[in-house]
Amino acid sequence: MPARVAAAVSGGVDVVQVRDKDLPGQAVFSLTSTLRSVTEGRALLLVNERADVAVAGGADGVQLGEAAMSADLVRRVVGEQAIVGRSVHSVEGALEAAATSADFLLVGTMFATRSHPGEEPAGPGLLTRIRDAGVSLPLVAIGGIDTTNVADVMGAGAWGAAVITSILASDDPEAAAKGLKSAMLAAIGLQPDPEITGSVTEHATSNGR
Repeated sequence: MPARVAAAVSGGVDVVQVRDKDLPGQAVFSLTSTLRSVTEGRALLLVNERADVAVAGGADGVQLGEAAMSADLVRRVVGEQAIVGRSVHSVEGALEAAATSADFLLVGTMFATRSHPGEEPAGPGLLTRIRDAGVSLPLVAIGGIDTTNVADVMGAGAWGAAVITSILASDDPEAAAKGLKSAMLAAIGLQPDPEITGSVTEHATSNGR
């Protein structure tokens, strides 16, 4: 896993999320610590819901599920400068999350995906509806995204895309990440910086951070 994550980051991945709901706390901490050494200075590292592990493992923040504790409560643990993301699956959920101190929203499911079998995809239209409702937080699309459809989510208002299969299931995670990043940037009229393989950096603030 560390080698594949390192390759993906070399290909242009900007954020890595540690997510394994079946692992006990110590195992999640060990994985977080290992991936921190891989991503340090190269990509942000978030931990799924475990604020305690995120702090202990030196991660940059946490990613919260829609039914998790509120971002405001979690921020008491991780601090004001940490990144706190929130998963949402509806306009109502997005409006509720936007009223908290969340920094970005993970919006899905966009397309059919093996990681959520049987779940009816909402499609990119959900991103547009959330934007039209007045939510200004960065939206990251998730669910079945690959090079053939990433332009659809970017065109609907996404700031980025979260993937699992498109990169980690590839025989060459670095090449897969490069391809996805190039397609994503092309969709918004940008090109990768040749000095930084496959990546583009934008400095922005969210909720004052």
